Amino acid sequence: MNQMIALYLSSLREVEWQQPEKFNFPTEIAREWLQEQGSLSRLLETYCQQLKVDLFHNDIVAATQLDHDELSLLADEQCLLRKVVLNGDGEAWVLGRTLIPQSSLTDQPHDLMHQGEIPLGLTVFSSNNVKRDALQVGWAKTPNGLCLARRSRLWMNHKPMLVAELFLPSAPIYSKEKA
Repeated sequence: MNQMIALYLSSLREVEWQQPEKFNFPTEIAREWLQEQGSLSRLLETYCQQLKVDLFHNDIVAATQLDHDELSLLADEQCLLRKVVLNGDGEAWVLGRTLIPQSSLTDQPHDLMHQGEIPLGLTVFSSNNVKRDALQVGWAKTPNGLCLARRSRLWMNHKPMLVAELFLPSAPIYSKEKA
């Protein structure tokens, strides 16, 4: 994993998460992006010709590697930890860090363990029974300045996963007007 990705991941882990109703959104576009209830991958696809995933980590981690907030939003069990960067037309747009409890990997219509370079949002939101809750937003202090971030719990067939997303400096969330 390259050093910049490691620094961004570290920044994402240190965000002071806030409830959206208490967050001061910098723009209306940022509000819409951060509160998106559907697939972020599908939204990103509308801003580019090609959405590509760079997979940096996809392995099981012990519950002891999760922080208190993560454990309170999931369960005290080992999780699949997936770290990716979503690229739009070759530009790094979003760094994603997903925790999927072991129990959420079973009895699913898709093999989330072997998602590979397919955007997780495309798979999850192709299922019939999906919802998002526990949405939190914040600012990440990155090597390239402040970047917006969000974290939410996705439920796929009544089983949770925790998705944290860091919007990198070139992401469309920072554009002045819609594409």
